Amino acid sequence: MKTDETVFGYGSNDKTKLLTDHEIYRILSDAFSAYPLRGKKILLVIPDGTRTMQMDRFFKTIYSLLHGVVKQLDLIIALGTHRPMSEKEICARLGLTVDEYQKNYRDVHFYNHTWDDPSAFLKIGEFDPGVFKNISLGTIDQSIPVEINKIILNYDVLMVCGPVFPHEVVGFSGGSKYFFPGIGAPALIDATHWTAAVQSCRKTIGIIRTPNRELIETAATWIPLPRIYCCAVVKKEGIYGLFAGDPCHSWQKAAALSAEVHIVYKDKPFHTVLAEIPPIYEDIWTAGKGMFKLEQVVQDGGELILYAPHIRSISKTHGKILESIGYHCRDYYLKQWNNYKMIPWSVLSHSVNVSGPGTYENGIETKRISVRLATGIPEAHCKKINLKYENPKNIRPEAYKNREDEGILSVPYAGETLYRIFGQPSEI
Repeated sequence: MKTDETVFGYGSNDKTKLLTDHEIYRILSDAFSAYPLRGKKILLVIPDGTRTMQMDRFFKTIYSLLHGVVKQLDLIIALGTHRPMSEKEICARLGLTVDEYQKNYRDVHFYNHTWDDPSAFLKIGEFDPGVFKNISLGTIDQSIPVEINKIILNYDVLMVCGPVFPHEVVGFSGGSKYFFPGIGAPALIDATHWTAAVQSCRKTIGIIRTPNRELIETAATWIPLPRIYCCAVVKKEGIYGLFAGDPCHSWQKAAALSAEVHIVYKDKPFHTVLAEIPPIYEDIWTAGKGMFKLEQVVQDGGELILYAPHIRSISKTHGKILESIGYHCRDYYLKQWNNYKMIPWSVLSHSVNVSGPGTYENGIETKRISVRLATGIPEAHCKKINLKYENPKNIRPEAYKNREDEGILSVPYAGETLYRIFGQPSEI
């Protein structure tokens, strides 16, 4: 297998130049032709439904190029710690009905990542105690094992196909992130999520080189199989770019384009920001991205509203823990670390990032901004978890539009595009 800088693909931040199916086919065909794939068993790693990605176009193209060439082509959903997808949901993700799948693609096996099954993992390495100590402000002072779903041992080549966006844990998503946390074990997931929260979302999101990105890239080199990455830059209107081939350089090119496509700059902050959360986010665990991507453009003392009438739960998988601890700023946990260090660190990270920056002095927590839920979650429940409440029936999204001069910003399809203020420095 090649391990050089071979990358095929291109892209533009101009939405009038979105990639066509023919261009996607050509890029992937050129990339696959550069590798000896004939007779190989391929495991395709793809995102779940919480990422915008035209997987139907990619899957059908990949299948058409590899079917009859490779010995086996299967796929696994890179869940991280999200809930598993049903066969019907996976088929829909791939643009198929269940009948179409069973008739035309039955030789492709679907797998969900089993993140909560310790027996599912293969240990491939370990980070020494000091690796995480500095970037976690001393809260992580232990070795962290690197484990990956041992299903990979059934294959010859691992292929990642997924989008690249600004991301609160690794700077930009995609690439090796589909292994860690995608099909990795909780230990590294927890450690990277917590260190990102400690460093602060502002010092992480939308930055190409971050401590956590370097760590997962190191971990990926320990995977005992060749890897091919297909990194796409997408929005709901289409595909802005695609880079395929060498893992590191494919991702780097996609991240550079994502920085042009997925980051919007504003001249001044707003006292009120309405984040309209799309249906791809089913709970606050995933819808919190609306906060991560917009916190920087809310002025001190301002308010961000997560508007999502369809959401009824805090988290499909971590709800009970979050209900027990609530949502707090970083310093709330750092100054009471002995009380919270046994809570899964990825849950603490989510709590911190949804709350945003703040202080904790003399037992009093002061958050930089307010976060209000206009969802199907009851008022009493919001109060219990330390977030504000608004009846979603009282929200008329159209009333927030075109009012930037009044200090009000409305963001449709929130959660993927990062908003920043021109010249605003990163800060903890």
